[in-house]
Amino acid sequence: MDSPVQIPFKSFIILKPQDATALYLQIVFEFIKAIQMGLLPEGTKLPGTRELCKVLAVNRNTLIKSFQDLESQGWIEIIANKGTFILSQANHNPRAEVDHRTERKTPKVTPSFDFSRSTILENPVESTTMPYRFNDGLPDIRLIQTDVLARLYVAKLKRQSSTKTWEQMQNKSHQNFKTTFSNYLNLTRGIRIGTANLLTTASHEISLYLVAKVLLAQGDKVVVASPGYYKSTMTLSDTGAHIIPIPTDKGGISTKHLKNICRENTIRALYLTSNYHYPTTTPLSAKRRIELFELADQYGFVVIEDDYDYDFHYDNNPVLPLAAFDSNDRVIYIGSFGRSLPAGFGYGFVAAPAGFITELEKHLNIMEPGIDVIKEQALTDWINNGEVHRLAKKNKKAYRDRRDYFAALLIENLKGKIKFSIPTRGLAIWVEWVNIFNLIQLQKECAKNGLFLPKTILYQTKNLTATRLGFGHLNTEEMAQAIAILSRSFDAVIEENSKLPDIF
Repeated sequence: MDSPVQIPFKSFIILKPQDATALYLQIVFEFIKAIQMGLLPEGTKLPGTRELCKVLAVNRNTLIKSFQDLESQGWIEIIANKGTFILSQANHNPRAEVDHRTERKTPKVTPSFDFSRSTILENPVESTTMPYRFNDGLPDIRLIQTDVLARLYVAKLKRQSSTKTWEQMQNKSHQNFKTTFSNYLNLTRGIRIGTANLLTTASHEISLYLVAKVLLAQGDKVVVASPGYYKSTMTLSDTGAHIIPIPTDKGGISTKHLKNICRENTIRALYLTSNYHYPTTTPLSAKRRIELFELADQYGFVVIEDDYDYDFHYDNNPVLPLAAFDSNDRVIYIGSFGRSLPAGFGYGFVAAPAGFITELEKHLNIMEPGIDVIKEQALTDWINNGEVHRLAKKNKKAYRDRRDYFAALLIENLKGKIKFSIPTRGLAIWVEWVNIFNLIQLQKECAKNGLFLPKTILYQTKNLTATRLGFGHLNTEEMAQAIAILSRSFDAVIEENSKLPDIF
């Protein structure tokens, strides 16, 4: 990465010299948190220790000790005469032997021109060939129902209308889809919107990207929950906004902390996942919902409500989103539709005041100038004939059964070692470990036994050792094997740590 000194370390590396925790450990924990939030992406080159000491106002020996600890844990790599880098997950062991014959065949292309390079939008997703793996909560592609949509799609392809131009058909099809989809959202989410209040996009990520681009400017202050969703934090940070993290607890995001921040700062927006906080799965309490609306009205900030996992709820009377009770147009509601559909059939969407949607459409017309008429017609029929509700009901039972079985396995195999609550929605369980240990050690031990734990599901600070375990993509046999490996690996790590002095 270029110009590492320009990274605003002081905005997210918060040190408290008066704290009882040793300063070098505070640096370790703050860097780990920044890496997990996506503020220091993989491959980022850090400034030299002398320069960084000036920025953070710490002794060089303290910083060197922190870097040695971070390197031993696998978060950074120190290369002599080259610098210190956030460790690449695609090449976790850069000193491993490479096939130089293959390397010579791959030409190295060095651009002859300058261009901007993002230190934020690096992809943190890892791939693996291990037989078992956890993720942060994805549906099982084996449960996807393709037959109904396939029939609808083929039927639409065969229909030709000689009385309309392609442009006329596009416009009419898109309006029919927006009408059907807005009615569907009103029915299932309890919101009250018309077609002028709705924007549909190819994905949830594009929806948030457009909202951030239109709403935020360089230097705007945006409050997010900590721990939070790394992808969303990356998107918001890329606008140049200043990210302010605030803690969560059993009631969701802390409105007490939010109020204190609003008193001292001009806040442009609050980003949150209210009904199913990512990653902890905790819903925002009714009391805090009221307090949040009061604060938004008092201090004038916008609420970006992300409800990406709404389709996977297991209670008969799900908690409605904040957007359903927004009387002052303070909420921009972002969500996803069709996560259980075949690839390419899902949608992202934004529900907001009509004027804001109009501005989003200007940018969307550049990114997605064409409309997939056949796809929209197929989905319109799919919603209107009730198939969407039948599939939702079928998936609800399947994933609820998996959730309950997964929770039972956690209790059976890890009783006394973890704390967790069974979520009312979503495809993952938030697990907090009772013992304090290095999660990277657990990742490596699991890998030895064929279980992959991506870094994006590992959360570690000085007060928290937790893991977000997705269960939706696993059948019962795979769950049993994965949790058995996780339990054995945990025991091995604890036994190994008992032989070493406890630096935490």
